[in-house]
Amino acid sequence: MSTENPAESRPLSESEAEAEARRIIEGLWKSEPTTTMTSYADPEPVPAYGTAEPVRQEDHRIVPAWAAGVAVASIGVGAGITGVGCGVWLVCQGFAAVTLTSVLFVTLPIAAVAAVVVGIGSVVRAVKAAHVTTHHHYSGPVHQQNNTQVTSHGGKWFGRSNTTVNR
Repeated sequence: MSTENPAESRPLSESEAEAEARRIIEGLWKSEPTTTMTSYADPEPVPAYGTAEPVRQEDHRIVPAWAAGVAVASIGVGAGITGVGCGVWLVCQGFAAVTLTSVLFVTLPIAAVAAVVVGIGSVVRAVKAAHVTTHHHYSGPVHQQNNTQVTSHGGKWFGRSNTTVNR
């Protein structure tokens, strides 16, 4: 609006509105872009306020015990899982490198030591058996007694039986 008194608010006529629109559009084309400063560094030194020494400001942030515990536990679990993962990786690498020759080189010495131990054990047992002869002599009558007791408690579908054998 091109009125000079803001209290006067009457609608523009068709010709006035067209002239005002033309003035605004021509003004946009003729105007130079303006630069706006977006930052400023003040070259003046910061003024000192007073002569007192700076006072230490204590840190009063408190971490709850459960939060510290969770943090420590998560570090421990992470390290443990990493160790387990490395162990699994090493085992898988070992399984991937298994050949018949490597299996034989590992198991044949163990089997040879086991065969020698079994042989020595057999010899020791035979030597002990040669020196000790045990004979069982029974004198008197031999009586054999067999007592069998069967107890049944039955129902229509479920039953229980108890058998006791004394010999």
